[in-house]
Parts: sequence; C-alpha cells; structure tokens
Amino acid sequence: MFEGLVARAAALAGDERAVLGIAGCPAAGKSTLAELLVSGLNAAGTPAALVPMDGFHLADVALERLGRRGRKGAIDTFDADGYLALLRRLRTERRRTVWAPGFARDLEQPIAGSIGVDPEVCLVVTEGNYLLADAEPWPEVRAELTETWYVDLDEPVRHARLVARHVLFGKSDAEARRWISIVDDPNAGLIAATRHRADLVVDMSLIDARPS
Repeated sequence: MFEGLVARAAALAGDERAVLGIAGCPAAGKSTLAELLVSGLNAAGTPAALVPMDGFHLADVALERLGRRGRKGAIDTFDADGYLALLRRLRTERRRTVWAPGFARDLEQPIAGSIGVDPEVCLVVTEGNYLLADAEPWPEVRAELTETWYVDLDEPVRHARLVARHVLFGKSDAEARRWISIVDDPNAGLIAATRHRADLVVDMSLIDARPS
C-alpha cells in the first residue's frame, strides 16, 4: 500500500510544482505519513520537501494577547492567511529557495525561516489539521493543494498516542487528559467532519504495520 501512495504522490509532480496536503485529527499520523512520503519520493528520484502547517502556530505571546493560549491548536490559533500566502509562493516560485517556518515541539513555538524549499523541488508535502475546513481562508488553502489526503486511525489508538505525546512534552497524565477533553477533542470533531472532502483516505493502521 505504501508504495502505491508514493507512486500516486509522484504522479502529481509535473512542469509546475505540486503541493500535496495531508489532513487529519491530532495524533492520527499526519507527520508520520508526510515524512515517510518525502523520504520515499526523494529515494525514488522525485525531489520533494516537507512544509508542515505547524510553523504557522501563533506564538504564545500573541495567543496571550488574544486570550487564546488556553486552547492552543484550535483553528483560530494559526496564521491561516500567512500559510495561504506561503502555499501560493511555493506553487509559483521556482527561481530561488523559498524559506518557510518550522515548529519546535520542545519549545512549542514556531521557528521562522527554518525550512528551505529549493528550486529543484517539484513536490511539496504539507500536513495540518484544518486543510479541509470551511472557515475562511481554508477553502482558499484547499484550492492551492493539488490533492488533499485524510489520515484515519482507530480512535482508541489515536487517543492513547495523543496522551503519550502531551506527557512526553511535559504534561502530567491528568493534565494531558484534561487538555484533550477541553481542547483536542473539540478540534478533532471539527476535523473529522471534513473527512468526506478528501481526495483519498489513508488508513494509518496499515501504514504503521507495513514491512520495514
């Protein structure tokens, strides 16, 4: 199955730079699939780069000012217009390297200019929660994506991974479960409601089980 996904992604690349979006709920495997795809594409001779949406998290100082830090990760805690502008530039700028922001999970902060997309890159893979959402400007984001895939994972597995992720980055088990209940679960409900808009649904349990 994974080889078929690499082949499908590679087929998107043409004379113009393609952008493949990967959407899904928190801890469903978006980053895992995106990283595997970029590695597989480059190994197969299709120059690819990964530009996650997480680089467009608003910094904590901005979230504090807006009163939104207590629900960081919600749809209105991202610079969606900045992300849209970057996608448009990635589609059209092939003469020089395009620099994009990354996200440091140990700091839980965006890091400007940390990802370089060189001119030879013909396929950009981007992943994020809200790529298929209704709220503006997300429909415009979707229009910039050549295809958008949605990653699915059994809820008990996804939930357990989400708890483990929060604990890894400093929350207690109780704090993690409270955050998930108040913040992550409402976000996941919004994201899951967009699943039907995807060009392809990927069962991540099959990807995780693939031979190494």
